[in-house]
Amino acid sequence: MTQMTIDQRGAWRALATHADAMRGVHLRDLFAGESGRHAAYTRHAAGLTLDLSKQRWSGETFGLLLELAREAELPEAIRALLDGERVNRSEDRPALHTALRLPADASLVVEGEDLVPAVHATLDRMATMVERFHAGQWRGATGKAIRHVVNLGVGGSDLGPLMVTHALADYRPEDVHRTEVHFASTMDGSQLADYLARLNPETTLFVLSSKSFTTIDTLSNARTARDWLMARLDGEEGVDAELVMRQHFIGVSASPEKMNDWGIAPDHQLEFWEWVGGRYSLWGGIGLPIALVVGMENFRELLAGAHAMDRHFREAALADNLPVLLALAGIWNVNFLDIRAHSILPYDGRLEYFAAYLEQLEMESNGKSVTHDGREVAYSTCPVLWGQLGPNAQHAFYQLLHQGTQAVECDFIAPLVRYDDVTDEATRDHLMGQHRLTLANCFAQSRVLMLGDDAIADDGPRPGHKRYRGNQPSTTLLLDRLTPATLGALVALYEHKVFVQATIWEINPFDQWGVELGKKIAGETQHILESRHGLEAMDDSTRALIEAVWRAERAMGAGSR
Repeated sequence: MTQMTIDQRGAWRALATHADAMRGVHLRDLFAGESGRHAAYTRHAAGLTLDLSKQRWSGETFGLLLELAREAELPEAIRALLDGERVNRSEDRPALHTALRLPADASLVVEGEDLVPAVHATLDRMATMVERFHAGQWRGATGKAIRHVVNLGVGGSDLGPLMVTHALADYRPEDVHRTEVHFASTMDGSQLADYLARLNPETTLFVLSSKSFTTIDTLSNARTARDWLMARLDGEEGVDAELVMRQHFIGVSASPEKMNDWGIAPDHQLEFWEWVGGRYSLWGGIGLPIALVVGMENFRELLAGAHAMDRHFREAALADNLPVLLALAGIWNVNFLDIRAHSILPYDGRLEYFAAYLEQLEMESNGKSVTHDGREVAYSTCPVLWGQLGPNAQHAFYQLLHQGTQAVECDFIAPLVRYDDVTDEATRDHLMGQHRLTLANCFAQSRVLMLGDDAIADDGPRPGHKRYRGNQPSTTLLLDRLTPATLGALVALYEHKVFVQATIWEINPFDQWGVELGKKIAGETQHILESRHGLEAMDDSTRALIEAVWRAERAMGAGSR
């Protein structure tokens, strides 16, 4: 007998019936009819406050969603994830990014092996590397201390470290040899070319970050970087190619043999494992750029904050569990209110790259349309997710949020406290005033999105182009302050939210076969572009595009003669 999919079960059907009654209910009416709404839908954990009171739901909705979670066997799924069971079903392996942030005295035995010692051996090796950089003792082939580190990676090997290093730039350790960290991800070489034009090869090191160590984007940049170094350093007195490779490259990968083949010294390699997905990997060796910026002590605080959220995820009741509640709000919006767009709006410039990070985390994880048993889903899964710094977005796309035709769920994110540690009193007062201004905008925007015209004092009739319908749902996430620990908790919160939604949707959030297909077809197309054979197998549009490239190359060649 075929097992029922989630949308055929009782809790889902009850929610669908309930949604029919809720569609005509405005958020202003929910607030007017339910005293203490903020307290009823606000929870705290790991330095975070999650306010879900501006979601378009009622106490009945809340109860039905919790029943849906129980019917989807969510508590059992959470335990399976954290205990190391093979939750990545299509690839038949665990998804153990949470193991990367376990404390050293913990134990997690998976299929007969305790993972914690190997995880902390990698962290200890990373700490040794960071200490050498910060002491000015990591020297290039000519003996000069390395001053610039360029991370070559893409996807999870770029977005996570880029986001965290920017968010925690205030936590740079003092009294260390300053090492500037840069990121190059684009396969066209434009980012890398800029660095190569400005940096000194004698004091520049490259970190090759790639789980498979076969990613064409990263290896293309790596080969260019290697040729740049060799052309400028190989042949200097006492310098040869082997020394250049040893002193100017670090590798981070799940494939030590491929790092060896590429020429990276074994003691300059950091390993991570097949059970860590790329978009979940910043907690280990991929986080080397983070540790270089903030120091190993702060990196360990980042891990500790994420682990605190992991413990909360395992231990808290569903009705008080931050990742569960955040996920259920999304399920309600996507599947029952037909809201298929989701905007991430941080009100803190340090979180500039957080929306881009979540775009990969959520859409690569849950952008799926097939259940675990291979059936096509008959319901929506991951919404389209995008965002930008809230204060900037107010001058960009908030017009659509307030008066457009598209319903959008919004996450407002901000720290409660900032700048209280600035030494100069006058500067501190000015900056704290700016922070209060930022929070005022954050709170005001969610209020107007909720209430619409009712947020405005009654000043008589207004024309249509000055009216606001409101009823746009939002979540407000407040950090006590932005620290390594609270940032770790924030990222882990969204990781677990993704898992909860995938569990309810019965999809696998830990593979990315859509990405793999694009890589395969790109390789075939590259072969045709370069060899000029096989064009007849292409469709009419692709043939024309390739021929346009060939004509441009011929014209360029003729012009250079």
